[in-house]
Amino acid sequence: MKSLTVFAMAVAVLFAVPALAQDAGSSTTNQEILIQKVKADKKLLVAANMNLSDADGKKFWPLYDAYQKDLEQLNQRLGGVIKAYADAHNAGKGTIQNDTAKKLLGEAFAVEDQELKLKHAYADKLGKVLPATAVARAIQIENKIRAVIKAQLAMEIPLVY
Repeated sequence: MKSLTVFAMAVAVLFAVPALAQDAGSSTTNQEILIQKVKADKKLLVAANMNLSDADGKKFWPLYDAYQKDLEQLNQRLGGVIKAYADAHNAGKGTIQNDTAKKLLGEAFAVEDQELKLKHAYADKLGKVLPATAVARAIQIENKIRAVIKAQLAMEIPLVY
């Protein structure tokens, strides 16, 4: 699962520095290329670990792609929370006002809640076309990838003061 760690670190970098692409035009193109590469690598990682038959793959991949599209919206929202935190952290020279911290915490919880609801919804959809073991494996793979990404983010983002 070494490839999982490398993959997750690449995704964490994308979350941790969302403002970089806004400053330089060529950086935007490079970031878009990196995002597409990370998405392709993730799909390869999932495919290598799902061991689907051709018939099950035809059922799984459209749902996987739809899930990833919905997850991208959450990732964008999380990136916005991280950027807002970074802006507040930098503006306060390492400290954040209570009202800002409360707002950011609420938004972070809302993203987590929405991610769990999304996972439940897609598990239900997958459960209608695949055996429960395949559904559990898909969710387990996604959980592992997300856990590594979140661990990397936790190491990069300073505590609130």
